Amino acid sequence: MLLLLLFAGCTGDKQAPTDTSEVLDTGEAAVDSGDTTSEPACVYETDGYGESGTVDVSVEVVAEGLVTPWGLGWLPGGDMLLTERDGRLSRIGTDGTVTALANVPITASGEGGLLGLALHPDFATSRWLYLYYTTDNPDGAGVINRVERWTLSEDGVAAADRVIVDAIPARLYHNGGRLRFGPDGHLYVGTGDAGNPDAAQDTDSLAGKILRVDDSGGVPADNPFGNPVWIWGVRNTQGFDWIDGGPAMAVSDHGPSGLSNEDGRSGHDEVSVAEPGDNLGWPDIYACETGDGFVTPAITWADAMPPGGAAFYTGDEIEAWQGDLLVGVMGFSAGTPHLHRLRLDANGAVEITETYLEQDYGRLREVVMGPDGGLYVTTSNCDGRGTCGDGDRILRLGR
Repeated sequence: MLLLLLFAGCTGDKQAPTDTSEVLDTGEAAVDSGDTTSEPACVYETDGYGESGTVDVSVEVVAEGLVTPWGLGWLPGGDMLLTERDGRLSRIGTDGTVTALANVPITASGEGGLLGLALHPDFATSRWLYLYYTTDNPDGAGVINRVERWTLSEDGVAAADRVIVDAIPARLYHNGGRLRFGPDGHLYVGTGDAGNPDAAQDTDSLAGKILRVDDSGGVPADNPFGNPVWIWGVRNTQGFDWIDGGPAMAVSDHGPSGLSNEDGRSGHDEVSVAEPGDNLGWPDIYACETGDGFVTPAITWADAMPPGGAAFYTGDEIEAWQGDLLVGVMGFSAGTPHLHRLRLDANGAVEITETYLEQDYGRLREVVMGPDGGLYVTTSNCDGRGTCGDGDRILRLGR
């Protein structure tokens, strides 16, 4: 495995993006200048994804027979709520029994459908849950992505309540879709660039961003641009989590696919450390490039992964993983699906990069900590790019 450490600050002197291709060709690592004031290095994985992990981990199948599960959330008492991309909102009992609660009115569209799920922090009182889904544009022009608040009654009746964020750009690909409530009680929404890279650099667009709104869809007063935009310059994030209670977060993002409007670039999925208002640089920089006003990733992989959900491990069962970031990897073409472990130091630099569950369960998408201290991971083998077999599963990792 070859690691290239490129010492690039999150922002630098005003300059054009730095081309890293010549460094790759040399097969040599950049030399540390010894300047301790430098920003953390960008780790450039050029040969695979990292070393195979050596920590013993047990895997329990919690539920199976699913179709592209996307979001998980926990009800009081331990039952789970689950979204499946074809539109089902279901409840999973502690015995693994799956009960359909609602069919959300999605419009099937490539990677779109019923995607993210988040339960209100005070769900026991409010009974509010939040869904991210793809639907017809009311003006008749194609499709949009929407975040909607629903209620779930005590007797299990799910019903739409109100739209929280509407008209998020949608296409066949790059729909984002992850929902999370942050430590501050606000709702965070990961969106994709919807096939329009330039939209990621437009703070008036909802595409290619992490958005932040309150539980009714209002814009918090301390948002950096006076609108829902919190972090920008994103291509297609499906995973983020907060570092030590925030506001900084680790963000996983998909790299380009070789499309003509992406200048033929490909690979280079990434994980970045971002603060409110930060610009992750897509499409102006990629790989370990730097540029004025852009955040350079903490790590990028030359080979396409791509990454799904991401969560910091906060449980006690896998002691060696405490504080580490776990990222689901779906695999692409010859890529290897796996669970990726990253350890970031106090400055956001990568200290450990390892792979687990390589090929064992196929494509892995959602990664989230459960209230019982277990790490939960969903497979995504029925999404048209994997081998569906008897259906997708929810896994619980522990010891």
